[in-house]
Amino acid sequence: MNFSPLELTLTDPRHPFHIHHMEMALAEAGRASDEDEVPIGAVIVSYPHGVIAQAHNQREQLNDPTAHAEMIAITQAANALHSWRLEDCALYVTLEPCPMCAGAIVQARLPLVVYGCTDPKAGACHTLYQITNDSRLNHRAQVIGGVLADRCAALLSDFFAAKRRAGKK
Repeated sequence: MNFSPLELTLTDPRHPFHIHHMEMALAEAGRASDEDEVPIGAVIVSYPHGVIAQAHNQREQLNDPTAHAEMIAITQAANALHSWRLEDCALYVTLEPCPMCAGAIVQARLPLVVYGCTDPKAGACHTLYQITNDSRLNHRAQVIGGVLADRCAALLSDFFAAKRRAGKK
């Protein structure tokens, strides 16, 4: 696999580059929560161009089961670069991608995925599946998990706790 020199220096989840971009993804997740969407945010950084996509879940708003933060961000990034190949980019997302999003990551040729907290029910990078690293596929991504994991998990927990409280009223 080919990695840019920048990627090779970013293997530590505590790296300031990761923290900065996960903060941006958390801000997107906050926007989702404000819109009563599951609070997941995503940011795509192009190494040559900087941030080229910022998105959050919009499944409820768009009535679209594919409107996950990652899917919307991948589409935005492809439009920004005028290419479906996101080879010099990194995806930051607050929750470990699901199988659909992991498949899109492979298809988009994203070389690096950085996520916040794991998803024990649908995680497809480390937890339940390893789609992004499956040697049977034509592309693999380096995956770094655990960046600001506590904050990412707390945002989700707080959102669903509020939903449960509202449902009991």
